[in-house]
This record gives sequence, C-alpha cells and structure tokens, in this order.
Amino acid sequence: MRNATITNATLLHPQDDVVIALRDIEPGEIVRWPSADGSEQSVTVDKAVPRGHKIMIQPVAAGAHVHKFGYSIGIAREDITPGSWVHTHNLRTGLGEVLEYEYKPKTDTARAEVSPSWPSTFKGYVREDGEIGIRNEIWIINTVGCINKTCETLAKLAGRQFEGQGIDGVYHFPHPYGCSQLGDDLTATQKLLSALVRHGNAAGVLVIGLGCENNQIEAFKKAIGDYNPDRVKFLKSQEVEDELEEGLKLIEQLVRYASGFKRQELPLAKLRIGLKCGGSDGFSGITANPLVGRIADAITAAGGTALLTEVPEMFGAETILMDRAADEQVFDGIVSLVNDFKGYFIRHGQEIYENPSPGNKDGGITTLEEKSLGCTQKGGHATVTDVLQYGEPSRKPGLNLVQAPGNDLVSVTALSAAGAHIVLFTTGRGTPFGGPVPTVKIATNTQLAERKKNWIDYNAGQLIEGKRMEELQEELLHQIVELASGERETNNERNGFREIAIFKDGVIL
Repeated sequence: MRNATITNATLLHPQDDVVIALRDIEPGEIVRWPSADGSEQSVTVDKAVPRGHKIMIQPVAAGAHVHKFGYSIGIAREDITPGSWVHTHNLRTGLGEVLEYEYKPKTDTARAEVSPSWPSTFKGYVREDGEIGIRNEIWIINTVGCINKTCETLAKLAGRQFEGQGIDGVYHFPHPYGCSQLGDDLTATQKLLSALVRHGNAAGVLVIGLGCENNQIEAFKKAIGDYNPDRVKFLKSQEVEDELEEGLKLIEQLVRYASGFKRQELPLAKLRIGLKCGGSDGFSGITANPLVGRIADAITAAGGTALLTEVPEMFGAETILMDRAADEQVFDGIVSLVNDFKGYFIRHGQEIYENPSPGNKDGGITTLEEKSLGCTQKGGHATVTDVLQYGEPSRKPGLNLVQAPGNDLVSVTALSAAGAHIVLFTTGRGTPFGGPVPTVKIATNTQLAERKKNWIDYNAGQLIEGKRMEELQEELLHQIVELASGERETNNERNGFREIAIFKDGVIL
C-alpha cells in the first residue's frame, strides 16, 4: 500500500457524495481532498480507481441518489460504502421518459462582469449584407454528393492557382446527400447547405450541382433566399463540357470580388462562438467545460453570441437551462427542443438514455445525467435568449440553444450553420477533425495535450495543476481574439481538416 502525501482527488460541490481521482489510485491508497471549509478530508479506497473516475466518500444506500456537481447523477444499484469505486457496476441512471416542466420566471439576471483586461475588439470582415466573417475564404458547396470528388479536385486546383491573391484559401466540404431524399429530409439538407452559403467566413461561394439530383439548383436558390450574384455563383456540371475549366473561371471572378474585403476593428459583440464537447472524460466537467463556460459568459457579457447544442446531452440537466430562459416563449422553446428530441428517439425505437459512449465510460462518466451536467457547463451562466431549429441562423445575442444531436461532425456543422465563426471543442480523449470554421480543440487533461500536440490547441488541464480559472479564462479569450483576427490558426486549419456532416432523418430512395 502507498499512502498519498498530497491532494489526489477533488470535491466539486459541498453536497457531493463522490470525489474525482486526479490520477490513478492504487488499492488501499488513502485519497485526500480539501473540503469546503479548507480542512483535509480522506478515505481509503478498496480497489484500484482510474484517473478521472469517482470515489464514494459517504455511505449511500441502494436506491438512493448519488450526487456530483451538487446534483443527482443517478441511483445506487446497491449499498455503496466510502472508498468504493463508483461506476456502471453500482450506479444507474435515474432519468425517466418525456417529462412535463413548469415555467419559473427569472428572478435574477446572471451576467458576467466585463473585465478591463479582456479584449473588447477583434479584426474581422464586414460583408455587404452586414454579416461578419473572421476568414476571407472561397467555399465550394455542392448540391449533391455525386460530385464530391469533382469539387475536391476543383478546390485543390483553385487553391494553388489563386494562392496569395487576397483570400485565405479555397475549400470544399463533401457530403453524401442532395439526391434520393424526400420531404422534410431534403428540406433539412437544403437548409443546412444554404446556411453555409450565407456564412460570413465565406467571402465568395461557388454552388455546384450535377443536374439531375433532387436538390436542383433552382430549388436550392429559393432556400438560399436573396443573394449577391457577385458573391454567389452557380454551375451545373452536366451542362458544360469541362466543369473544372468552367469552375476555375467562376472562382476567378469570386476571388476578384473577395479580394476587395479588408479586416477592420469590430466590437466583440459581433463575434459568435459555438460550444461543443466530444470524447468527454471525468475531467470534462471539472476543467475544459467550465473554462469554456467562462469564455461564453465573457462573449455574451460583451454583447456577443454563444451557441450551445447536443440536445441529447442536455437530458438530465435541461431544467438548469430552462431556469435561465429569458422569457416564457424561450422556456417553451427549450421544452419543445428537449421533448421533440426524446420523441425522435422513441419514434425510432431507441432507448432515450443509451448514452454515454464507450469512450466516455472509459474516461469516468457513468450516466447520461452526469454527462449532461458536465456538458451544459459550456454554456456558462448567461440567460438563454433564443432556441434555434436545425439550419436556422442566430439572430439574438446571448446564449442560444441549437437543435442538433451530440455527434461531433453533425453538431459542429449545425453550429457553423447557425453562424458560429469559431467552435470551441472540449475533449478528454482527443480527435483530429475540424468543422467548416476554425475548431479550437481544448484538452481536459495535460496528458492528452502533451501527447496530441498536432490535435490540441489549448490545455485546460492546467486547472488541476495549480493555475487559476481567471488566469486561463483571460489567456484563452485573448487567443480566441487573435484567432478571430487572423493572427493565429487552429490545428484543424493547419492540417487541412475541414468536414461537414448533415443530420439525416428520412427515407433514401
């Protein structure tokens, strides 16, 4: 047996029944943590406990709730004694099916105080329609998956040909849809793609169709709405002899148009950030997610917009967001957002609470309510001002909730479509992917940050190594402003990792 001489666990809330292991704990080891009053508490573990997992600190009877973050994260399957490892073998979800909720008008308005040391502006692009961009790129959007490789080839050719001509690159985002889709399913694809066409990071857009798909260019133009023909060009591949040659001609026109935009000083209120977690672990709700919540609070306090999605990962923590609704209309929107997604699970005969993922469980997350309580921390404490349907653009500053599932690629694409200039992506397991906008990977632990330096952009694991939250908040906020101003780039941009995924819910012919 080896006794610890320094703190090796952390208590997140005075009412919690568990502490979190800050490193791997050996059988018989004494686990120590500071209590709320500053005194040291301890318990001896009965078996090995992996880093990031939970350790019981007081007896809990079978059938009783177990608390973390100050909230219930599930129900004990059996009597659990102090020093026990708490995980799937002795803890189960306590969540039910579709629920009813009661509106409680806000009695206070949580709003972060803007620090004079925080940046108040960034350098971005102002488009002719008033939209803001942080990149001056040319985007190729294909109406149908049949021409993915054509568009990919065109993006590579154009990227080389027009490099250094006043743009930040030419990019294409492949997807498999746009044909053999019907009804609402096709409409969802059109909404998503048209939202990307309107995105401010794209100075110019070339829409390419095949010619025989369900998502015909004429119909897609209606989904886009009003557009500037100097900024958005269209090409039907079947109607020209050489689509690559014709595509390069159109992109040349777009480059000339895009090169006229110059960065200018803009208030932070113009910035929109997306909030996402993937490959979460037991530290996600302790380090990276609370840090991102601080960033969200700083952006919204400055008048900007934070976009939060992953609706299934709100289950079990949804009332926290409902209690922060700006008014009853927003409250009703959150209720519909949550219950409609539960209905989606039920409609497909799936278990609503079949979550967390195997990787989440390996990292120490046991139940969906535990995952959700950590996940929703990315939204900080700001008032929820709006609820957006899939593919719908954000219109109101503040914290917006976006309809989309938890899947990494699908949800980051939905955040981008809602207008996010940047996505802050927290992860405890790591992932290399990036969305159509700069995707900032924030590690929950130092081991990941050091092992995957070509994936990770920021290490929130410093929070359990002595760094103060305020220190990291200010540092990360300055880095985000530098990123928005074009003074730095993310690893996904550097590696050329840019992808989209469209939410699919319907019949394929």
